Amino acid sequence: MRPLLIVNPRASGSRTGKAFAGLEAMARRALGPLDACSTERRDHAVELARAAAEEGRSLIVAVGGDGTLSEVVNGVLGSRRPETAVGFIAQGTGGDFPRSLAIGSDPTSCLEAIASGRERRVYVGLLTYLEADGGTGQRYFLNIVSAGMGGLVDRYIAATPAWLGGRLGYYIAALRAIWLCPEAQLRCRLTLDAGYEEHRLRARVVAVCNGGSFGSGMLMAPMAQVDDGVLELISVTQPTRLHMLVRSRTIYDGSHLRLRGVEHLRCRRVEVDVEDEAVRPRYPLDVDGEALGFLPMAAEVVPRALVLRA
Repeated sequence: MRPLLIVNPRASGSRTGKAFAGLEAMARRALGPLDACSTERRDHAVELARAAAEEGRSLIVAVGGDGTLSEVVNGVLGSRRPETAVGFIAQGTGGDFPRSLAIGSDPTSCLEAIASGRERRVYVGLLTYLEADGGTGQRYFLNIVSAGMGGLVDRYIAATPAWLGGRLGYYIAALRAIWLCPEAQLRCRLTLDAGYEEHRLRARVVAVCNGGSFGSGMLMAPMAQVDDGVLELISVTQPTRLHMLVRSRTIYDGSHLRLRGVEHLRCRRVEVDVEDEAVRPRYPLDVDGEALGFLPMAAEVVPRALVLRA
């Protein structure tokens, strides 16, 4: 069957929808005959990708941001044909997963990689979390799950004018989140090859990282690799909000890891929860750049789960 392009027309401040005629023509030149459909609501790409995989398509291409790619991956891995290959034409505000994969983020580079036929098996994370209605949710993630400031940034970036651009918009949203996010006392249980460890951490943001960057280039875990089967747990706090503001730029080059108040732990599975119940609703989750639920969460590695055409 022909490849399917799943397009988020609202990605990149709705510029993707306006430019899609040109993108589709480029895709047809690179990939040959194909089909395309557009998402109409949140998680619509999950439904479209699941249906496309189960009807036998061998390649599904996400056209949009990291969130669109995440939805397509969840659709494919949640289908009866999880071996379906996934491609990505990056069109979003953040563009962090291409950084984690060290692949190009412009449409030409993306299409060249997809058309090459080269496939790689990458590890993904499987997240279990508290939904807003009190139920239990489950989600695959490619890149980074964070709690605290990261979840607040998602909410603030959604209200940021598109003309500010990705990096500046995320930086302004991050400054706002620094000022408003509480410092939480967290309980963490990490599963390792030889057993488990328990830690208590104070953090304004805690991140479970399969990939290295989020928030349009914030290099949270420069050591993270999507094919090593390890999750990197990074927690960050500072003595005051002013300290956080002053040192916020260090996250763009990874030098925050040398600061006091920053912890780095490695695991294959981790469970995280807040100790103070009052903090929970003010400490939301960010999953691959999208706002999604609250602590407690559990995250684990799923080995070589995704066939990525990149």
